[in-house]
Amino acid sequence: MQIQYAERIRTLPPYLFAAIDQMKREALSKGADVIDLSIGDPDIPTPAHIVDAMKKAIENPEHHRYPSYEGMFLYRKAVSDWYRQRFNVKLDPEKEVLSLIGSKEGIGHIPLAFIDPGDIVLVPSPGYPVYPVGTKFAGGVSYFMPLREDNNFLPDLDSIPEDVAKKAKLMFINYPNNPTAATADEKFFKKIIDFAKQYNIIVCHDAAYSEIFYEEKPVSFMQIDGAKEVGVEFHSLSKTYNMTGWRIGFVVGNREVLAGLGKVKTNLDSGVFQAIQEASIVALQTDDNVLEQIRYIYRERRDILCEGLKSAGFEVKKPMATFYLWVKVPQKISSIDFVAQLLKEAEVLCTPGVGFGEHGEGYIRFALTQSKERIKEAVERIRRLKL
Repeated sequence: MQIQYAERIRTLPPYLFAAIDQMKREALSKGADVIDLSIGDPDIPTPAHIVDAMKKAIENPEHHRYPSYEGMFLYRKAVSDWYRQRFNVKLDPEKEVLSLIGSKEGIGHIPLAFIDPGDIVLVPSPGYPVYPVGTKFAGGVSYFMPLREDNNFLPDLDSIPEDVAKKAKLMFINYPNNPTAATADEKFFKKIIDFAKQYNIIVCHDAAYSEIFYEEKPVSFMQIDGAKEVGVEFHSLSKTYNMTGWRIGFVVGNREVLAGLGKVKTNLDSGVFQAIQEASIVALQTDDNVLEQIRYIYRERRDILCEGLKSAGFEVKKPMATFYLWVKVPQKISSIDFVAQLLKEAEVLCTPGVGFGEHGEGYIRFALTQSKERIKEAVERIRRLKL
C-alpha cells in the first residue's frame, strides 16, 4: 500500500522546535554538554499549591467522565475574576470565556471557524509558527506583516495594501511578543481596533506572556475600548504558572467569535480534563508574591545573559517582558548557520530567527529557561569563541 500525505502537510516546512530537538539529540549522542536556551519551556516547577490541588482533584470520580465542551463554569468564572482583578476587564463567564487545551490549540483552530479557501489572514513575521500553519490548514492565505526593529517590532498597518486589507478576515497579533520580546501600548491597540473596524477583520491577540514582565506591567488588548467588538484574546496558564505540560488555557472576548471557535471545538475535541480545570482555578487565584518570585528568577537570568552577550560582542536590547532575548546575529551568516556554529563550537543551543518567518532572518532567540549557573557557563563558552 502506498501512503500519500495530504497537500496541506506535504508542503509544510519541518516544525521549528522539532528540527531544533533533532539537532540537540545529535549533539548529545556525540557526548556534548548542551546548554539548551532554545525552547520556551520553563524549567521552574509548577508552584506546590497548584500541584496539591491537582492531587486532590484527580481523586474526584466526577472528573473521570467527559468534561463540558466550553469548560467548567467555575473555571470560566475564575478566568473572568482574574481578568477583573488583573486588568479591570469585565467578562461574562457564560458567553465571553472559553476553555482551551492550551492556547496553541485555540490559535490553531480559530481559522477553521472563519476562513474559507483563499481568504487572507494577516500574520506577523517573525511570529509563532502556529499562526500561518493554522491559516494554511483552513485553506487561507497568510499575508505577512513584517515586525521591524525600527518600528519597535510592531506591524505597520499603513503599509498593508488596501486590496489585502479588504480581503482579510483575521489578524493575529502577540504582545508581549514571541520571539522579539517587544511590548505594545494602548495607542497601538487602539490603532488595531480602528483598523479592524474599518475593514471588518477579527483580531486574535495572543497574550500568553502577559505575566512574565519586569519593569512595567503589560496591558491587555481587552482593556481598550472597542476590543470586545472586534476580537478575542488568547491566554495560557503554561508560562505564567509553569504549567506547559498541563495543557490548559482560555480565550476571552467577542461572544460571536467564541461561539464560532466553540463550534469547531465541539466537533474536534472533548474539552479539558476537569481535574486540571479545578487545579487551574487555584492557579488563577495565586498570590502575586508567588509570581513575583518567578519573575525575579527570570529577571536575574535576563540581566546575566544580557550583560554576558554584550561583553561577547553581541548587540542586545534588554527585554521588558517574556523570557526571551532577541539578538542580532553578530556575523554575516544566516541565523541557521550561526545556531549550528554555536552548538558545534560552544555546545550552546538557541533558535534561528528565520524559523519564525522570513523577517526573523538576521536574529537569534535565547530563552531564559536554564538556571543562572548554566546561563553563566553558556556566556563563558560564547566569550571564548571571540565572535
